[in-house]
Amino acid sequence: MDSSNGHSKYTCQVVAIPYPGRGHINQMINLCKLVSKLRPDFLITFIITQEWNGFLSSEPHPGNNIRFTTIPNVIPSETSRSKDIVGFVKAVLTKMEGPVECLIQQLQPPKPCVIIYDAFLKWVFDLANRNSIPVAALWPMSTTFYTILRHYDNLVRNGHLPANPLEEGDHRLTCIPGVPSIRIADFPRELFEDKTPSLILEAIELVYLASKAEYLLFSSIYELESQVIDNFKKELRTPIYTIGLAIPSFDIDTKINNNYMAWLDARPRASVLYISQGSFLSASNEQLDEIVAGVRNSGVRFFWVGRENSSKIHEESGSDSGSGLVVPWCDQLKVLCHPSIGGFWSHCGWNSTKEAAFAGVPLLTFPIMWDQYTNCKLIVEDWKIGWRVKRDDGCLVKRDEISTMLKRFMDLECDEGKEMRRRAQELGEICQRASAEGGSSQLQVEAFINDISKLHSR
Repeated sequence: MDSSNGHSKYTCQVVAIPYPGRGHINQMINLCKLVSKLRPDFLITFIITQEWNGFLSSEPHPGNNIRFTTIPNVIPSETSRSKDIVGFVKAVLTKMEGPVECLIQQLQPPKPCVIIYDAFLKWVFDLANRNSIPVAALWPMSTTFYTILRHYDNLVRNGHLPANPLEEGDHRLTCIPGVPSIRIADFPRELFEDKTPSLILEAIELVYLASKAEYLLFSSIYELESQVIDNFKKELRTPIYTIGLAIPSFDIDTKINNNYMAWLDARPRASVLYISQGSFLSASNEQLDEIVAGVRNSGVRFFWVGRENSSKIHEESGSDSGSGLVVPWCDQLKVLCHPSIGGFWSHCGWNSTKEAAFAGVPLLTFPIMWDQYTNCKLIVEDWKIGWRVKRDDGCLVKRDEISTMLKRFMDLECDEGKEMRRRAQELGEICQRASAEGGSSQLQVEAFINDISKLHSR
């Protein structure tokens, strides 16, 4: 790329490098959209694998000053990720660096003023240093989860953890800075298992490395995690920015005409349970059978994103009777913001958690792995906008229990539910104000942009 192509108008180039996973890419794109909107004089180079370029090419382009550039896939097919997560992570950590550095070294002016990288890509830190480019680490999970990983070694060293953590889930800790109280059951299970010790060490290392970046970005808003954020601002020298929810709220009012939105339009207010349990790992086949039967037996209206299980769920859930709709994919935020949605059964991924908070929708939580347990804690204990479905002991939740809970959860006259819905609506209003023009999120992104602009102009 050169000035003859009209790029001399850009005063600065920002390089964005997301981890090659849907949730990670979505957050990075949404951050870049906001930077693009605020600074049309910035050229944003978004580096993705060839496979993800194919996926994203079918979606609306995120902005005139955002360009996608590609590197080879780290594995033959993205679908291999769920079959061999350890192999996929190792490939990301070892096979991306060379092609990315080669691409960056061939970029035409203006020289990058910053590399915004997903904190899971720890190799970007050394790459940027070699090429004399400042780095901003984007932490793609909750700030609370970051602080748990950051202080985990101290918890072990100082004997704060029980002897058998997996068997003592109700044991509470009050010694993590910024986290008033947390159960062992709300820690990621992987910390206490021997299956993937190398990945745990990698995760803890990248947390410390992210704090050494020139800038540290959290995809959260102050109002959601104020105590943890306040503590970090005291504890870390690195400038910290809570850049907002990083969800696609820009075009939330844009109408889309399709069958599932028409189906929702025909349903009464707050009468539909939205069910989606992630785009990666999901419940076991045995548990899924119980969930399907429980939903069917409850009689509640449902809108279910089943992905690869859509056919099975459609056949067994009773959706043919008109009580539900099963689809392989949907525009989740638009669905959550639809007035007919009265609740969300979620795996508690950070993106889904933030979208539910923004939409003001209460949740049924069913965490499956990693940070999802901590997000469940935020939803149920801190924000008080949801109930737990999954058992702490990991045992199957049976269909009768599911059916009873769903009836109570979707009962708009239930006193416990009324308070939960009130709090969810209140939290939604807070998130929407923060995400609006002139809100706290935009102000934080503006502060980050101003700081990198000053550094670039020196």
